[in-house]
Amino acid sequence: MSSQHTPRPSGEPPQSPPAPASPGGDGLQAGLKNRHLSMIAIGGVIGAGLFVGSKAGIADAGPGILLSYALAGLLVVLVMRMLGEMAAADPASGSFSTYADRALGRWAGFTIGWLYWFFWAVVLAVEATAAAEILEGWVPAVDQWVWALLVMLVLTGTNLISVGSYGEFEFWFAGIKVVAIIAFIVVGLIAFVGLPPADSAAGMENLTGHGGFLPNGPGAILSGMLLVVFSFMGSEIVTLAAAESPNPVTAVRKAVNSVIWRIGLFYIGSMFVIVSLLPWDSKAIATDGPYVAVLDALDIPYAGTVMDVVVLTAVLSCLNSGLYTASRMAFSLGERGDAPASFGRTNGRGVPTAAILASVAFGFVAVFFNYIAKDTVFEFLLNSSGAVALFVWLVICASQLRMRRRIEREAPERLTVRMWLYPYLTWATIGLIVFVIGYMFTDDDGRTQMVLSLAVAAGVLITSLVKDRLRRAAVPGGEPAGTVDAG
Repeated sequence: MSSQHTPRPSGEPPQSPPAPASPGGDGLQAGLKNRHLSMIAIGGVIGAGLFVGSKAGIADAGPGILLSYALAGLLVVLVMRMLGEMAAADPASGSFSTYADRALGRWAGFTIGWLYWFFWAVVLAVEATAAAEILEGWVPAVDQWVWALLVMLVLTGTNLISVGSYGEFEFWFAGIKVVAIIAFIVVGLIAFVGLPPADSAAGMENLTGHGGFLPNGPGAILSGMLLVVFSFMGSEIVTLAAAESPNPVTAVRKAVNSVIWRIGLFYIGSMFVIVSLLPWDSKAIATDGPYVAVLDALDIPYAGTVMDVVVLTAVLSCLNSGLYTASRMAFSLGERGDAPASFGRTNGRGVPTAAILASVAFGFVAVFFNYIAKDTVFEFLLNSSGAVALFVWLVICASQLRMRRRIEREAPERLTVRMWLYPYLTWATIGLIVFVIGYMFTDDDGRTQMVLSLAVAAGVLITSLVKDRLRRAAVPGGEPAGTVDAG
């Protein structure tokens, strides 16, 4: 897909797909195949947090974690439906940042775009460190920081070669995650009904015993939701990747239509297996992790090693997609004049080299701080990006409210995906997100994340407003320069 863009007044309705090319290269290329997009869509909701971080949610909510995942999943389904409506109508390299630019104003696109980039740049450091810890356990002779460096260099090289290389790596990474989760659920359901490897049917004992379905009270459902909601971040990646596919509208439509069964199968399905086969307060879940604990209880050989491989794959997948996502957001910001112009240029293979290198450079710096200032600088980076997912979702809702009316007025034929019960369900989703944000202030860890994330967001917003004022002052007539259609 090409990406030359022409100036337009801020807030103008989306235009028809642009023609080639961007400055300095041939623009983003349609290098992602349909199978790449399909697997990116399926695997995008399966992160390392599902395999490792879910134990904290189980400890907090008990079997009620099923309701926590269902509530968080419902939120994601609604947000993805809204994003899918806009992305199918006008695929753009900056996805929701571009739509916020058009619907709410340049300040919104700038702010949410840079916050999203910041989130994924921090994720690079988190996932590189997680991968290094696993690899060091296998080969302790090699220092952990060396493994982190090697992992970052390999996946940076992959992204620099071509978007097709990223897609191929992600196809196999996501494929392994999907096969592992499906195999886990199938084995677990077989055991649940009492067939080998189980000795007898599990029944409802683990769901209703040990303090009941909600052992820590109904409020634990919301506490559990705070712990799991951020593991869904990544569902939106397919709407960015679709801009580099031969048929972005079809890719977005398929991804949005399948998000319900993906969340239901991979998250709720696997959580049901865990809390029905093991007591929620089992020590094995807390020490070994929920998936290894279940496999060990079923006497599956080499369960720990198998899950280490799966978790490493999930970590590498997240790192690979994080670098891709951060670089494409930086590319879109560069095209719109909200980042250095070099970010918005591609080489002859359609790769935004400067955007990739800038993103990975920040990731390297964050990895460095993870080793020398873990409890200060790195902890600040983690907490200050912790609530970005909620900000992104809120902006998507607000953008859809305005974009829907424009699309209906200017190009109704592009509404191939429609948000259900518009605008009532959109407002209900906004209300739910605001409620979650408010609830975070009642939780100690959540309060820290929200306060620091809001502080960083305020800093980015002020930068945007100052930059926009300077831009207006520099242009005769006060009209901001450089506002472009990034569709």
